[in-house]
Amino acid sequence: MASEREIFSLSGPLYLTAIDWKNTDHRRSVAASLVKSVYILERDRQQNRQGPKALAPPWWEFFHFQLIQVLVDSEDQSYFGAIFQYKFPNSHFNYSYYSTHGQNQNPPKYVIAFRGTIAKKDSRSQDYKLDFRVIRNNLHNSSRFYIALQAVQSIVQNYGPSDIWLAGHSLGSAIALTIGRDMVIKMDIHLETYLFNPPFASLPIEKIKNEKLKHGIRFAHSVVKAGLVAAVKSHRPEPPHKNDHFTILSTWVPYLFVNPSDPICSEYVGYFEHREKMVAIGAGEIGRIATQNSIRSIILTAIGKESEPSHLLPSAFVTVNLSPSPDFKRAHGIHQWWKPDLQCNCKLYQFR
Repeated sequence: MASEREIFSLSGPLYLTAIDWKNTDHRRSVAASLVKSVYILERDRQQNRQGPKALAPPWWEFFHFQLIQVLVDSEDQSYFGAIFQYKFPNSHFNYSYYSTHGQNQNPPKYVIAFRGTIAKKDSRSQDYKLDFRVIRNNLHNSSRFYIALQAVQSIVQNYGPSDIWLAGHSLGSAIALTIGRDMVIKMDIHLETYLFNPPFASLPIEKIKNEKLKHGIRFAHSVVKAGLVAAVKSHRPEPPHKNDHFTILSTWVPYLFVNPSDPICSEYVGYFEHREKMVAIGAGEIGRIATQNSIRSIILTAIGKESEPSHLLPSAFVTVNLSPSPDFKRAHGIHQWWKPDLQCNCKLYQFR
């Protein structure tokens, strides 16, 4: 039996009968729905649901997208991503009309979407192995990442970078984030990127309720990191490009969607807020150093293994879901991001 959450007519954003591409809520909902479709593509494969029995197609066809490629993991043959092409419902649609009315108002020409982890009883599943790679900041060395990066580069090379979206949820958002970073650093290409519940590899300090205690822990953590960076520099100078990468990335502003009740991504809330608090108390320089480094990356640099924490971002447009989440499953789930009654707080953070 299919889950109700897999059936678009029961769980999808049916209220979006007319997409306003200037509306950020609509753009978010479409991106989240396309990511959801990748989960269902894999479920369809696992349960051999083909033809009229397949449940995934309505999740993209409703928004006038066409599936042009499925991304398959070479390790376990699972479907982990998909490339969608927007098919204009109006044959007279003209991109140039939209482009003259401001930035980020076009529909995407292509969307490359990545699903997150699908729970399995086997702890040795490929998804779980990649989750551990995210924690160890080693996702970029996986075959799944390489396949995804090749697919994105191919689309960009063939059709240009404008109006191409990356989107992912959980593990999939880590893949999208790492690809987005690579495109900026190595090719100076800024792709519009939607990251739903992106993993933040750190202790979830944001879950602490006492604000003074939480700020004290963050402040101490920043001072420790700044001190360690200074100590490592005195014995082993940093590669000249390391700080440059963070500065280069500051011009790229991905969209982050986080839930404070989700321990996997909630630390992004504190990560960005703390930078502003450090500036406010006159400790901005310590904050600048701390925001670019993790304890793990500092230690690896100290022993001669260069490491850049890929989850640390200089800039982002952060949307925090303020609606109550009764349990982890709903706090971390993709469905929350197309709810019509979603209560959000949105803020732009830019590294300077």
